[in-house]
Amino acid sequence: MMIAPLIQPEIKELIEKREFSVLKEVFSEWAPADLAELISELPEDEQVIIFRLLPKQLQAETFEYLDFEVQSHLLGNLAKKQIADILNDMSPDDRTALFEELPADILRQMLALMSREERITAMSLLGYPENSVGRLMTTDYIAVKENMTIAQVLHYIRKYGKDSETLNMIYVIDDEGKLIDDIKMRQVLLSQPTRRIKTLMDHKYVSLNAFDDQETAVQVFKKYDYYALPVVDNDGILLGIVTIDDVLDVEEEEVTEDIHKMAAVEVLEEPYIEEPLLRLTRKRASWLVFLFLGEMLTATAMGYFEEEIARAVVLALFVPLIISSGGNSGSQASTLVIRAMAIGEIKLRDWWRVLIREIQSGFMLGSILAFIGFLRISIWQKLFGMYGEHWLKVALSVSFSLVGVVMWGTLMGSMLPFILRRLGLDPATSSAPFVATLVDVSGLIIYFNIAYLILKGTLL
Repeated sequence: MMIAPLIQPEIKELIEKREFSVLKEVFSEWAPADLAELISELPEDEQVIIFRLLPKQLQAETFEYLDFEVQSHLLGNLAKKQIADILNDMSPDDRTALFEELPADILRQMLALMSREERITAMSLLGYPENSVGRLMTTDYIAVKENMTIAQVLHYIRKYGKDSETLNMIYVIDDEGKLIDDIKMRQVLLSQPTRRIKTLMDHKYVSLNAFDDQETAVQVFKKYDYYALPVVDNDGILLGIVTIDDVLDVEEEEVTEDIHKMAAVEVLEEPYIEEPLLRLTRKRASWLVFLFLGEMLTATAMGYFEEEIARAVVLALFVPLIISSGGNSGSQASTLVIRAMAIGEIKLRDWWRVLIREIQSGFMLGSILAFIGFLRISIWQKLFGMYGEHWLKVALSVSFSLVGVVMWGTLMGSMLPFILRRLGLDPATSSAPFVATLVDVSGLIIYFNIAYLILKGTLL
């Protein structure tokens, strides 16, 4: 339940009046996410004051929900004891996400403040490759042995489960620490106290490898619909768990990155409104310059057909129509294929199925546009007579060109993501503007060559 937005005006009034005792009592009832939202909206000098009013455990929980900029500000203004308490009480995965953003010298200072046990945990998680599952996992979980009774397991959970990230699942390990099964807590709670864990086991479980890419975790969570998944090393030793909330954060970042690339913009390092103007301009300018240079090829192609245009000026009227139709169809195909790849609907091996599908789709789409184009030229000729005595051949040139250009656009847009994926590159790089630029140039070549074949001996 969202409490903060409902009473925020009253809270700000209490802050202005410095009613700290009242605020401390009120905040003890708030959810950490609501507190983080309030603190983020306050001026920097008040952020520290309000954060210090929170109970110790609530500070750590609230800190996890704050943006990195607010976290950094607080770390720079809190006492070392408070910082140590927050870092020690934070969940390992959220702490790792914070440490990844800190400069090396600040990170060393933060690690030095932590307890030995938590420092070892933090350093082990930071030791995994960037963007790996190991960076996402938490070491707060419940693992039991197969010979334990239900009563022993419940006693163990009551003793050590307080800090566990989730109690929906418990994990069964052997004497070497290898994961051998996972069991839903519901099964445990509904079983007789004298029953042993091994009688509940079916040895069917899903796990992630600590060195897997984080995108792999997203796909696995989608496939199996779990709230949490165990993480193992190459020998099957249970290292930790990854929960759905961390995976959703990864997916949001991946989707944002893909959208930026598809819009021909370099990935932003900060939220749009907070990205420095010069850096934002640089990230947009690099692609714009590249696309501009690509569009220069369109001018070159126009120059190559200058003689044909001079003899049949009417052809130039339809150039924007032809190249925009090809670019639009290519952009559609590119967006559809990239998204289908991102959510696992199609794999690299499906390229031929997509090829056949886009040939058929491109032909039908091109035919629809060709019919509309032919009809438009016919009506305008009847009403205004603006296309001359050879209007029928002009209409046929435009119509056949639209079929060819749209088919070519759909093929380019659908196959480029596969080519990039095969080369080990991000398919999202084949953005809609990039595809449109390529199709513009090739579309002109298709258009003028078809027009030359049909109009040869008349206008050309």
